[in-house]
Amino acid sequence: MAEPLSHQDLQQRVDALEAELAASRASLQEFTYAVSHDLRAPLRHLVSFAQLLEEEAGSQLQGESADFLRTISASARHMGELLDALTGLSRIDGLPVQWSDVALEPVLKDTWAEVQATDPAREVPVAWSVPSGAVLSTDPQLLRQAVLQVLGNAFKFTARTPQPQVQVTVDLEPGGDLVCRVADNGAGFNPAMHDKLFKVFGRLHTAKQFPGLGVGLLSAQRLLHKVGARVSLTAIAPCGAVAEIRFQGAKESPV
Repeated sequence: MAEPLSHQDLQQRVDALEAELAASRASLQEFTYAVSHDLRAPLRHLVSFAQLLEEEAGSQLQGESADFLRTISASARHMGELLDALTGLSRIDGLPVQWSDVALEPVLKDTWAEVQATDPAREVPVAWSVPSGAVLSTDPQLLRQAVLQVLGNAFKFTARTPQPQVQVTVDLEPGGDLVCRVADNGAGFNPAMHDKLFKVFGRLHTAKQFPGLGVGLLSAQRLLHKVGARVSLTAIAPCGAVAEIRFQGAKESPV
């Protein structure tokens, strides 16, 4: 019968596994960045030559030929956007974490104002239920970027709703976790497609319905993971969704 491992042996195994995992992540990050970087040169050539062809011979192209050229140009630009998104994702794991105490209420409201400013013509009412004393130990910049993705989704996916409504609630649980929920009555999603939510380019709606590349939730997930938080998304009937961000180690400051 094998002898039980000592605490030192177990710790050595854990350290080895953590080092292996860190190396794998670094290798994947390097690979993703290299692929997205190396593809840019041929892509630039494609865009440039398509533009030159349109300028020199565009007036002579008619019917399907003109449509083909427009499709080439649009597809090349879209590929550039996808490469930018991949590069952004590959850089998240390498971002430094600057810990500090952060009041959640102003982060949420300031970020919503930023989202609203992207389309001032749209007025989306928000019902706020956020205690002013909720404070997190987190990185303010990483938190803001993640919250921007979550609130941005609520704003975007209510664009086709006649009477849009967003509700933001924050609850401090007895165990110390702080839970932020962002509910909307927008397009929602099919629960059967839930597995696609946190995948690269995992779109659940067409680009014609709602613009975007399908990396927002994944970016938010990775950003929040760096500060020990989790994000999930649940479809609600008859329409809409609830995004839940769960933070650990929240505390309440004097108001």
